[in-house]
Amino acid sequence: MERDALAFWIRSPGEGEIRAETLPEPGPDDVLVRTVCSGVSRGTEALVFRGGVPESQHELMRAPFQDGGFPAPVKYGYLNVGVVEHGPAALLGRPVFCLYPHQTRYVVRAASVTPVPADVPPERAVLAGTVETAVNALWDAAPLVGDRVAVVGAGMVGCAVAGVLRGLPGASVQLVDTDPSRAAIAKALGVGFAAPQDAEGGCDLVVHASATEEGLTRSLELLAPEGEVIELSWYGDRSVAVRLGEFFHSRRLAVRSSQVGAIPARRGRRSFADRLALALRLLADPAFDALITGESAFTELPEVMPRLADGTLPALCHRIAYT
Repeated sequence: MERDALAFWIRSPGEGEIRAETLPEPGPDDVLVRTVCSGVSRGTEALVFRGGVPESQHELMRAPFQDGGFPAPVKYGYLNVGVVEHGPAALLGRPVFCLYPHQTRYVVRAASVTPVPADVPPERAVLAGTVETAVNALWDAAPLVGDRVAVVGAGMVGCAVAGVLRGLPGASVQLVDTDPSRAAIAKALGVGFAAPQDAEGGCDLVVHASATEEGLTRSLELLAPEGEVIELSWYGDRSVAVRLGEFFHSRRLAVRSSQVGAIPARRGRRSFADRLALALRLLADPAFDALITGESAFTELPEVMPRLADGTLPALCHRIAYT
């Protein structure tokens, strides 16, 4: 059994490298997985790559199978699809999703992987962690049939939210972003698109995912009286100003956070495994392919990650291919 592997590490803020790893011997409850593809979640991983995780959040921001610590050296990532090469008979040879960093092979407990449904291509399944975030956000938001909803910020998470919302009967969904090229993503997802200044107001619900002060301000402006903003943005070590004057109190508006680390709205009735399995089932919809905007080889990650982090390589989810 091959026990050598290669992994992508952040050596120091803004610098990455490929390192050799020696895998442990799998135990009776473990699986050995050969990675087929992984995904770079540009928002969070770019922040980690730049060294922008505040010290107060070092423990909370840890990925499930992270090695090292913030700011560096650290092995970080959580969108990994591979094939089980060793493990229980029910999983052997099956494609699985795991919240594992960018690494060619790895050993984890069998309970830590989720089988990819037969109608979901492994190349699309790398989106499972992001669609899981969208599912959790909408469990928190609890939109109603026929609601008018805006998603402000057409990044990877915002587009995933819009993609899940498109299935809500009678709902009017608009994706709002300053980048006009995101209109093509909205069209592929089957939802409306608007620049911030052109977005329709009177929304029952706004999901904010732009990670900007301007986006949060516009989200509040788009709400109908007694509407609510669900805040998905992760600001890292940046301070954010929110205007709570003007119409905030008179309209009785609300801003509420949603974070994928907990399932408060379904606690006791849904598990993390339930949520991830649901995300994978939703990915049977080929419209989600629009969220994968590029691909590079694993060996190119040290050169690709800086470009993703500084925006010179625009991306939603950038897929990493392994051979």
